[in-house]
Amino acid sequence: MSCLTMLPASAGERLDLATEEYPPYQMSERGFVTGFVSDKLREALGRAGLEARFDVLPWKRALQFAAARSGQCVYSTTRTPERAARFKWVGPLAQSEWVLYALAERRLSIARLEDARPYRIGSYNGDARDTYLRERGYTVETALDDLSNPQKLLSGRIDLWVTDRYSTNRFVQQNGWRDSIVPVLRFRRVDLYLACHPATPDATLQRLQAALDAMRQDGTAARIEQRYANWPER
Repeated sequence: MSCLTMLPASAGERLDLATEEYPPYQMSERGFVTGFVSDKLREALGRAGLEARFDVLPWKRALQFAAARSGQCVYSTTRTPERAARFKWVGPLAQSEWVLYALAERRLSIARLEDARPYRIGSYNGDARDTYLRERGYTVETALDDLSNPQKLLSGRIDLWVTDRYSTNRFVQQNGWRDSIVPVLRFRRVDLYLACHPATPDATLQRLQAALDAMRQDGTAARIEQRYANWPER
C-alpha cells in the first residue's frame, strides 16, 4: 500500500518521490513516510521551497516510476553505470555497506568476494547488488523483496544473502536471528542518491542539492541520522 505525505510550498513546484520499505533509511509508519533519508529529504525540500509527495512502492516499480515523467524521482538509489545517464542525481543522501550474510552453523569461510562463487546468493528485484553480482558471473537468486531472503537462507534455499549492513544488522536482531544469521564479508561501500527523471528542471534540483549541502554543513543531516541511531527502539 502506498503512503503519501504532502509538503506545502509557496513556489508551487512539486516533486513526486517514490521509495521502498527499507528501514531505517526509509519506511512507512502509521501512514507516514519516515526513516532518516526520508527525513533529510523532507527538511531539504522545505528549505528549497518545494512541494513533495512521498510514495512507498516495491523497489522495481519505484525505479520505473522515476523513469516515467518529469518531476518523478526515486530514493535511496545507488548510482550505477547503467543508471547514471537515465536520471538526474541529487545527493549523496547516505552510504550503504554491501555485506554477505550466511547461516552461522555453516561456518562458511569467505575472505574475499571471489570465495562466494560456488554459492547461491539471494538478492531482490531491481537491486543494484543483484546487478553487480550478475554482471560478474555470480549465481544470484532474485526475490520479489529483500525481506524474503532471510527465510530463504534459514530454509537452505540460498547459501548467502547480499544486503545492506546498517539495516540488516538491526532487522536480524529485531527478529531474534542474531545467533543464526551472521555477516561473513563486507565487500563494498556506495553512496545513495535521489534519482530524478532527466526532464526534471535543473534549477529545481540545484535548489534541492544546495539545501542538502547546507544541511551537511550546519549539522542538520547528522542530527537527523542520530535520531535513528537506536532504531527500532527510538
